[in-house]
Amino acid sequence: MDLPINPPLAPMLAKPVKEMPTGAQFEGGMLYEPKWDGFRCIVFRDGDEVELSSRGERPLTRYFPELVDAVRGELPERCVVDGEIVVRKGQVLDFDSLSQRIHPAESRIKLLAEHLPASFVAFDLLAVGDESLMDTPFGERRRRLVDMLTGARPPIHVTIATDSYDTALRWFDEFEGAGLDGVIAKPRTVGYVPDKRLMFKVKHERTADCVVAGFRWHKSGPIVGSLLLGLYNDSGALQHVGVAASFSMKRRAELVEELRPYRVEDLTGHPWEGWARQDEATADRMPGAVSRWTGKKDLSWVALRPDLVCEVAYEGMEGDRIRHTARFRRWRPDRTPRSCTYEQLDRPVAYDLDDIFGGAGG
Repeated sequence: MDLPINPPLAPMLAKPVKEMPTGAQFEGGMLYEPKWDGFRCIVFRDGDEVELSSRGERPLTRYFPELVDAVRGELPERCVVDGEIVVRKGQVLDFDSLSQRIHPAESRIKLLAEHLPASFVAFDLLAVGDESLMDTPFGERRRRLVDMLTGARPPIHVTIATDSYDTALRWFDEFEGAGLDGVIAKPRTVGYVPDKRLMFKVKHERTADCVVAGFRWHKSGPIVGSLLLGLYNDSGALQHVGVAASFSMKRRAELVEELRPYRVEDLTGHPWEGWARQDEATADRMPGAVSRWTGKKDLSWVALRPDLVCEVAYEGMEGDRIRHTARFRRWRPDRTPRSCTYEQLDRPVAYDLDDIFGGAGG
């Protein structure tokens, strides 16, 4: 591969902010895009050679053969494009289904490519032909990206964008119903600087009270890595909904002692005792599952009596689970575990994903 920019390349990042920035705050104004909930990916194409590179500069190419074919069919012969890999289920994005695409077995990858096909949403152009656009202002990169991919067919898309602050606020509220998780604000004049937070992201944040029924050890040693969260469903079962973290190292050590009185060695009667008998079909839904990313990461867990309740902040739900890692806020000794049900959750109004995929916008 011989391009003006070659892998590995760390993507430019966005700084989290609480409020939507306005165009008046930046010379040249601002462009706003939906925040797609998928795997960040930089696509490198040099003729028939295609490489899909993750945010952590790890190769994703083997996991998405259908996108490799689409890149060869829809992107210019030689280019570097930044974007997001997403998987849709009906009219919403489905991060759980996307995560299933990372699998070590070649036969399984082929099957998943057929049954859980991915799309690539392009939002930046870094190079085309022999020209690097890294120093080109984003507004110009965006214009050239739209021109370059006019007529591109699914599963290749160009993200919609707007320079309207009011439209961005509306997108922030409406698009969550299609599985998107916020808005990215990009100054028009900024160049592309790898691994630097020169853009801004505004994400949804809600709170929920959850039962803590277990924890995982931290990778660095005998301190708490994350808390395992549960909510009671309509049938009265405690459903595992995700994990909470965001602790300092000092706090992780303190939690070992705080949780010690609740630890149980015998899982008999524990609401998650069935996870001791996990198999390949159900392992991904269990706190002791092997990570698909490494195939060997230790995710073993310690069971706790389901008597503790904590408040967590989260961005949204993916089916019956919290999307991404929740952030621990505080213990809730005033709440009973049985009061922690799905009914407390705020569900966004459904929105048609095709309306977001439908055009590149401004």
